[in-house]
Amino acid sequence: METYFAPLKETARRPLLAKIDAALPRDARWFQIGGQATILAVGFLARDFNVTAAQIAAALTTAMLVQWLGSKLHAGRFDWKSPLISTLSLALLLRSNDIWPFALAAAIAIGSKFAVRRDNVHIFNPANIGIVAALLLSNDVWTSVGQWGTAPWFALFIAALGALVCWRASRLDVPVLFLGVYAGLVLARALYLGDPLGIPALRLSSAELFLFAFFMISDPKTTPDDGRWRAVFIFASATLAYVMQFHFFIEDGLFFAPAILAAVRALTGLGFSGERYEWGRPPAIWRIRWPLKQPTKPQIAPAE
Repeated sequence: METYFAPLKETARRPLLAKIDAALPRDARWFQIGGQATILAVGFLARDFNVTAAQIAAALTTAMLVQWLGSKLHAGRFDWKSPLISTLSLALLLRSNDIWPFALAAAIAIGSKFAVRRDNVHIFNPANIGIVAALLLSNDVWTSVGQWGTAPWFALFIAALGALVCWRASRLDVPVLFLGVYAGLVLARALYLGDPLGIPALRLSSAELFLFAFFMISDPKTTPDDGRWRAVFIFASATLAYVMQFHFFIEDGLFFAPAILAAVRALTGLGFSGERYEWGRPPAIWRIRWPLKQPTKPQIAPAE
């Protein structure tokens, strides 16, 4: 009888957070799909979104077709979650008066996963490179910077949903570090110029900024698996985004920065060490060791 009830006693001793963790789906993409869909629904209800059902349908159809074709060519299993997440990202952040830019961005987003790879992993965040490519290839494309507004409640709402996604994907360090570095640079600039603090506060309450930090750059498949290199990558992305926006006046620098650094990372091979991330089996969040060079293990003598 004691043996029979032993597992129940062990479960009762587990912390509440561990019990909640065990009850939730392991794949963080379920949370991302739910979070993005919720934000999109709230955006339609509380914001005058200038994106049509036809544009979303074009992006979704194209993304699914490219994912299916890529899976066939690479003898892989068709997975619909990734193209759906990319479609939701495009619906949230990309804007155009035409339908074809959404199909183009979706094709490049999903196609990049199969065409641009290193060490058997894809390099670019799919939605990010799709948006960047669309911005470069067409003058009739823009990002939804002003459409989201700067209502603090909406930014906090996005951050709350995004924090759940990043926690489940073991990437909560990414938005925290990115927003910390970016906000620090923006505030430092305002203090240096003598601007009222309301100016940086307005920019930092942008819902688009929180969408980017919690739902795009935090992608565990395209950030370094090793926590040390991940910190370097995120710090560099925030710094480059700030420089592009405030010194070169590139408003979409937020999207260009991680794409540029992902290309640099692929060319140099930096940050490809560490345990490969797998959906459903997230590694430890704070796996960071200093210095960056991996320490060698001491040789143990036979007598020891």
